[in-house]
Amino acid sequence: MIVQYAEIDCLIYHAQSLKAKRSVIKPLLLKIRRDYNVSIAEVDYQSLWQRAKFAIVTVSNEKQHAEKVVQDVIKAIESNNDLEITATHTERI
Repeated sequence: MIVQYAEIDCLIYHAQSLKAKRSVIKPLLLKIRRDYNVSIAEVDYQSLWQRAKFAIVTVSNEKQHAEKVVQDVIKAIESNNDLEITATHTERI
């Protein structure tokens, strides 16, 4: 069993309130959960308007599959025009 974990730091440039931040993050997290069948949550910077840190976890029988799923999720987040990824960290547990 392979557990692949990733942390992603993001900037949300146009958010001027926590409500605006949530309007960007909530649909993104729902889409990722639905499309990629991973666990994803905002794990830091909840009280900051323009920053977010996400944790992503997937479990697989194959190392390559787990890595591909996490990379696909990162690409999906990158394709969102409302935020920019500033740092990523991945590891296999």
